[in-house]
Order: sequence, then C-alpha cells, then structure tokens
Amino acid sequence: MKTHRGKPHHGDRPHKQHTKGGSSHSHGEKAGEYETTIRITGKGTGYVDIEGKEESIFIEREFLNTALHRDRVTVSMYARRVRGQETGEVTSIVFRAKKQFVGIVRKENGALFLEPDDHRVYADILISDTGGHAITEGEKICVEMTKWDDPKMNPVGKVIVVLGQKGDNEVEMHAIALEKGVALAFPPDVLKEADGIPVEIPEEEIKRRRDMREVTTFTIDPIDAKDFDDALSYRVLPNGDHEVGVHIADVTHYVRPGSALDREAQERATSVYLVDRTIPMLPERLSNDLCSLNEGEDKLTFAAVFVISEKDIANGKVTLVSEWFGRTVIHSNKRFTYENAQAILDASDASNRPTDQKGRFRDVLDGKKDGPFGNELRALSRVALVIRKERFASGAISFEKDEVKFQLDEKGKPLGVYIKKRQETNKMIEDFMLLANKHVAEWIGKKDPRMESAFVYRVHDVPDKDRILELTTFLKTLGYKLQLGPRGPRSQDINTLLESVKGTPEENMIHTAAIRSMAKAVYATKNIGHYGLSFTHYTHFTSPIRRYPDMMVHRLVASYLSNIKLSKEAIAQYEVTSRYSSEREGTAAEAERDSIKYKQVEFMQSKVGQEFDAVISGVTDWGMYVELSETKAEGLVPIRTLGDDYYTLDEKTYSIRGQRTKKVFRLGDDLRVRLARADLDRRQLDFEVVK
Repeated sequence: MKTHRGKPHHGDRPHKQHTKGGSSHSHGEKAGEYETTIRITGKGTGYVDIEGKEESIFIEREFLNTALHRDRVTVSMYARRVRGQETGEVTSIVFRAKKQFVGIVRKENGALFLEPDDHRVYADILISDTGGHAITEGEKICVEMTKWDDPKMNPVGKVIVVLGQKGDNEVEMHAIALEKGVALAFPPDVLKEADGIPVEIPEEEIKRRRDMREVTTFTIDPIDAKDFDDALSYRVLPNGDHEVGVHIADVTHYVRPGSALDREAQERATSVYLVDRTIPMLPERLSNDLCSLNEGEDKLTFAAVFVISEKDIANGKVTLVSEWFGRTVIHSNKRFTYENAQAILDASDASNRPTDQKGRFRDVLDGKKDGPFGNELRALSRVALVIRKERFASGAISFEKDEVKFQLDEKGKPLGVYIKKRQETNKMIEDFMLLANKHVAEWIGKKDPRMESAFVYRVHDVPDKDRILELTTFLKTLGYKLQLGPRGPRSQDINTLLESVKGTPEENMIHTAAIRSMAKAVYATKNIGHYGLSFTHYTHFTSPIRRYPDMMVHRLVASYLSNIKLSKEAIAQYEVTSRYSSEREGTAAEAERDSIKYKQVEFMQSKVGQEFDAVISGVTDWGMYVELSETKAEGLVPIRTLGDDYYTLDEKTYSIRGQRTKKVFRLGDDLRVRLARADLDRRQLDFEVVK
C-alpha cells in the first residue's frame, strides 16, 4: 500500500512510495454504470456529475483506480453513502485529459520520482526513462506519463524537458505553461510558413475591399501591448450622424484552413497571458507584424461599420441608421494607450469650455491646441456612454473587477503590487467591441434563421436553479430579496440587487455570492443567448489574433457574405472546435491565475508576521479564504487556528459558526489577519485572525 507520511494539510499532497499493496474492499452492490468526467481534489478524492443526479457522486481515493483530474472515465454507482453522499468507483479510463506533468525531482530508495506541482495528482511518477537528459534531485522537470494501469503501483514516466532550478522566474513561468499543456515554442513548419507570407498588400486585394484609409483611425490598447487587433475609425457625416468603424485584424486572409498555421492556432485555441509575458496563439510574424494594426501602416481588416443617429444620441438613445459588414483596408493614424487617451478626455472639462451643437470644443475649432484627435475621442466617448447606459438599462450585469498588476525587476522578482483601475477609455473600447460582436451575431441570426446552427456564438446560460436557491436563501438572512421568474432571476433583477447594496457593509459579500451563482460563458453553435449581457445574439468577432473562435466567426461571416453554403460535416466540426476552444480558454485562465498566485506568494514571503486588512472571499469545512484589501492576495485561515471554539460550516448562509460562542465568520466580512506562512512551492498563503 502506498504510505502516507503524515496527515494532509488542507489540500497538501502527502509523500508517496513506490510500493505494492492496495485496498480490496468494496462499497457493496452496484447501482449502475455511467461515462463522465472526473474532478480530483487536492486531498486526492474525486467527484463526478451524472445526469439525473442533483448532487455530485463522491469517489474515495482507493476507488479512483488511476483516474486523474478531468479524465473521461466510466463510473459504477454504489448503494453505500459516505458522509451523506452517494459513492462510486472508477471502472475504466476512457481517455486521459493530459499526460504531461511538471514537478520536482525527488530521490527515494535509489529511484527518481517526479513530485507533481499539481496537488490533485495523488501519486508521484516513477522516472523510468530520462530521455537522455541529465537530471538531479531538486530540479524542476516535465515528464510524460507513459503507463499507469495498476493503482497499486506508481505511474511511470519519461522526461520530456528539464526546466532548471525551482524559484527561477523563467523556470517557474515555463513550468506553469507546460503544466497547462501550453507549448512554449512554435514548430519549425509553422514558423517557416509564417516567414513565407509577403509583407506587401497587392493592389488587387485592396480593390476587393472597402478602402477606408482616408478616414481617421486609431488603436487604444494597454501600454505594454505588443499586438493591436482592433481599431476604431470615426467621422461625422454631413447630416451630423456618426460613422463608427470597428476594424479587426483580418487574420484569416493570412491563415488559411488546413495550413500549418491554422492547425497550430486551432490546437492552441487562445493566447495565454502570464504575469510577465504573453504566449501567443500565432507566431510573432503575424501577431506583432502582418496582422497587427500598427501606427502609420496600411492593414487588411474585417469590419463592422455603423452609422449612428446624432439626434437620438443627443436624446440619450442609440439608433443605428445603417450597419455594414465586410473586408476593409485601413491606415492607423495613431497608437493610443488607455492612459494617454484618457489624459486627453480628462483635459476636456466641458463645464469650463464652450462647445458647438455637435459637442466639439469651440477653442479647438478656433485653432487652439488640443490633444491629437481630441474631437474624435470625445465624440466616441460620448456615443459609448449612451451605448453603455442603454445596455445596462436592458439588463446587462455589471460585474467589474479590478486587475492585479506587479512591478517586476529584470529577473522577474516582484517589487510591488498595484491594482489597475478601469478608466473611461477601457470602457469605451469595450462598448464598441460589444456593439460589433452583438450586431454581427444578430445579422447572422436574422439573415436566415436556419443559419443559427452554422455559426459560432458566445453563449451564457441562465444560472443553475440550485445555486440561485442557495443565493436567495443567503440573501434572506441579510434582509434582501431577489425577484425570481419562471426561469430564475432576470439579469435586470441581479443588477437591481447589486445596485441596492452599493455602499453597504455587505456589498462585497453579496457581489461575491452573486458571481458564484453564475454559469460560465462558452462557445457553441447553438444559440441560447447571453444572460450576463442580456443579449439574444452574441459572438466573438473582435480578437482573432488571440482567439481561434474569432477566426471561425470571420470565416463564417465571409461565407455568408459570399452566399457559400456549408456542409453538415463542416457545421459539425465547428461545434467540436467550439467545445475544445472553451476548454482551452478555461485552461489558459487557470495558467494566468497560477502565475498571479505565484507572484503574490513570492511578494508576500518577506511579510510573514505582518498584519493586513482582508475580506472573507470563501468558506469551506476546513477554513475560510481571505483576500487582502490592498494587494488582492488570497490565502487560507485554517479552521483549526480559530482555537476558541468548535467551528462548523453553514453552507446555506456562507458562514463558519462557533458552537459555543456563536461567533460567525461570513462571506464578505472584513477581518484583520496576520500572515503565518508563505509556501512558494504550493503557491499558498496561510493567515491567522488577529484577535
């Protein structure tokens, strides 16, 4: 039997030995067999969801039978219950979710093992083949699991990559990427194909497009952006209406279906953003050069061009006089950052500067100095504000979250943490991207309803009924009511709730609970609408440099513009690729969170013993998670450290309660905590409550 050295500490994986043995006991009578996807916890136990069952099925470690996190498995149900939960046993592995694992080399009884960084991998991997690499204990490496069909034995693996010494920034960031299956380098054939694409735009290609190079156009992006895949064009028409063009890099002009570039982009599905770098979906030759809408260069784009009524904007309404979708050629006049574009808007104090009837500043019209394209920026901001107000009035949910950023030295060591606030320019760009995404999807849906099944939508389902019932029960304990309809709460009702708690002590708590009740947005060919945005039709059209679904959307729009019919096989493949892209999107988000967590723990290592203001961000039966108010670093207050009482979890009220003292710690409560431990290997912070 594998030996457990010591009791696991809230998710820590104990050490394991390569020894024979195992459990032969059974749960008893079987009650059915199902195929499903398994979730493994940090404690080495599993859960599966089975259609028709309201609660997840619990799989004890001795009944996992080599199943790992996200594997597709068959499971037998048992009549026996454990701690009130239905139980089961994995009977076979249909396919492995992943075979490559990153971790630290450990030596035991003369053998080398990989101790995986992912603590959901509950067995160390015996290194049977070094792959010709020289490896030493304590190094961080990547191993491919080559065999594990006996749960009584450790899995066996081959060394793929030797990353280097743990703690080095390059090693750790590469490890996070590899652990999530993100390739660091592009294959030679992909790079060769990219390098072979000519820079020059043929004149015959320009003639096939709407030429908008004479219309004022600019990009607005983060200060550290390397690729620019969207630009806005703007001009006032003779009748005073606004023409706004949302121009998106025409990646599919360069990346053709079935090419090496296309296969690689489809495999990656998305760019991955770590704390200190971007791992692009496309080689830099395309992402930073050919497709990037760089200042001062002619570029090929796919566009949504809108004419918006000035009369209605002046009355606080958005009316589209016309919309046009197709391929364009543009010339970017200016590369703005969010900050310098915001500075121009901030300098425009309308209360002190007279304007004409179109909102243009008279002193600028008289020839006085202004920021570059100040009139265009102000006009776009004014239109965007009306679009935003109308969207929220229609029920779009406002779940804004500040972004955590790090100040890093030349070796990647964090020197400081700061919160990047969303400015008006961030929101303005988002407003126009949402406008384009919405209307492209509506155009497809309304052009021919039969096309609904031949498009890639970004969909967001209504919240799960059980989660909403939990939320409403929780809200009642705080004196709030969430209006429920036949299909649950309308998005407008969620917004009304969030608006009603602004500025109250329970605002953070309710905001967090509401977010956790929501479903995840995914890609699909069947349109069910977007609950969070309150859109009946929505897609992703605006970022093909970094998202493969956007490339699929561009191809589909081009097909419909040319009246090309798709085969049933092609439509079916779009659905398969949409599901895969959704999975890879989730994996990329995990990698980003892991890199942030690593840097937060690294930054906090020197602060053990210091006190901080925090908010309770989660409660479990083993403790409560807290988020520091200043740096947003998150860690655990183990329930055993509370000490003065016996505390238990109350799931209905999102709280931990003391049985004797009746003391309550609730989700969203403010706390004063002390940092007790910063474990970089496990990317884990432990806190204790300051009495």
